[in-house]
Amino acid sequence: MIRVPPLVLVLVLAVLLAACGNQPRQPDWLVNADGAQDRYARAYLSGRDRDAAAEFTRLRSEVASTAQPGLVARAELTRCAMQVATLDFAPCVAFEALRADAPEAERAYADFLEGRLDPSRAKLLPEEYRGIGGGQGGAAALEGIQSPLSRLIAAGVLMRSGKADPGVLQAAADTASGQGWRRAVMAWLGAQAMRAEQAGAVEEAARLRRRMQLAEDAAGVAAPTRPTGSVPATVPTATVPSAR
Repeated sequence: MIRVPPLVLVLVLAVLLAACGNQPRQPDWLVNADGAQDRYARAYLSGRDRDAAAEFTRLRSEVASTAQPGLVARAELTRCAMQVATLDFAPCVAFEALRADAPEAERAYADFLEGRLDPSRAKLLPEEYRGIGGGQGGAAALEGIQSPLSRLIAAGVLMRSGKADPGVLQAAADTASGQGWRRAVMAWLGAQAMRAEQAGAVEEAARLRRRMQLAEDAAGVAAPTRPTGSVPATVPTATVPSAR
C-alpha cells in the first residue's frame, strides 16, 4: 500500500473542497429526477409495481416542473423502454401525446423502441443502439453493449422487430438473471420456454418453466405464458445474419 504523508492529504483535501465550492449547484429537480429514474427502473425490472409507480410519478413530476416537453417525453420513453426490456410491447401512448413537441432524437428513440426506425435515422440514437437501428440483428448486435439495462432494451427491440435469434434470448435471460431483475428474468425465460415448446423440446421447456416458478414463488408474481403486446406468434429459431 502506498502511504501518503498526512500533510499531503490535508492539502489534497483542501484543493478538492475548493474545487467543489466553485462548482454550480445542480438544480433540485435534476437531482431528484435522476434518483427517481434509477429507483423506478430497478423497481420495475424487479416486479415491484407499487414502488415503480411511486417513483415514476415522482420522476414525471420533477421533469414536468421545468415545463419542457422534451424532458417529459424522455421520462415517458424511460417507461416505454422498461416495457420493451421485459417484452411488453404495448403502445407507448403517453409519449405519443407529446410527440409533436418532442425533439427529433426523442422521436427517433420512440420509433426505435417500436421496432420501426428508418435506418437513415439511426445516427440520432445513443451510440450503443445505432447498429441495431441501422439494421443489425441477432446476438452479434448485442456484443458491444456493456450496460445490462441497455442490452435488455436492445434485445427487446430485436425481438419486437423479428430479428432475435436464440442467442439474443439467451443473452437477455442471462443478463436479467445476473442482475436479479425478476420481471425481466421471467419474461425472457418465458420467451425461451415458448421457443423450446415450438421446437418440441419438452424437457428444455419444462426446465425453463421450473426456473420461472422459482422467481414466481419468491415474489408472488404470476409467470407470463407469453410476452405481451404485439409479439410474433412464434419465436425465431434460426440465426438472423447482421445487416452490416
